[in-house]
Amino acid sequence: MMKKLLLLAAIGVGYVLGARAGRERYEQIMGTVNKVKNDPRVQEKTQQAVDVAKHQAPVVADKVSSAASAATAAAKEKVSGSAGDSRQPHHMAGPQGDLP
Repeated sequence: MMKKLLLLAAIGVGYVLGARAGRERYEQIMGTVNKVKNDPRVQEKTQQAVDVAKHQAPVVADKVSSAASAATAAAKEKVSGSAGDSRQPHHMAGPQGDLP
């Protein structure tokens, strides 16, 4: 739902900025924007979206923190694990073969 609203807002902004129909068309567009923005249904949905975001923020923060910790641990393990493995070359050269 929020992605659709964001997309519509971006399209609207792009159209307003790109329109060359003059001041009259601009005023018409802005009048429509203000009508939509001031519509009680839109304001209600906006408030609902804000409430959901506030409610979900701690959950998302915990998941991001957990994922970052896991990634850090995996990176440290990979670095410390590959340092002692003398079978792996320490260069990034590609396959060696007959070159034209």
